[in-house]
Amino acid sequence: MKKAFAWLNAQGLPYDFHDYKKAGVALTDLQHWATLWGWEALMNRKGTTWRRLPEAARDCQDADTAFALMMAHPSLIRRPILISGDQGVLGFDPERWLQITRE
Repeated sequence: MKKAFAWLNAQGLPYDFHDYKKAGVALTDLQHWATLWGWEALMNRKGTTWRRLPEAARDCQDADTAFALMMAHPSLIRRPILISGDQGVLGFDPERWLQITRE
């Protein structure tokens, strides 16, 4: 996230930061993001939150189960997510970010 904030500031781009770890995330947002990247891509399976989950909870077979898990544990959502208009980028990708913020 630090790289993302620094990049946005260096580009002089205004942004609204939503800390879904603290404020939570709406199901409609997860569903929208899943249409952009798929629910599997949204799930952060590399972090400590994932590793601390019971084995049974890690058995996500569908989007609804994954969404419920991500809503209960927002740290499971990959970040950063940049949304600009109807486009979005999952993860920090300066080239792609520049492309969608300039369109």
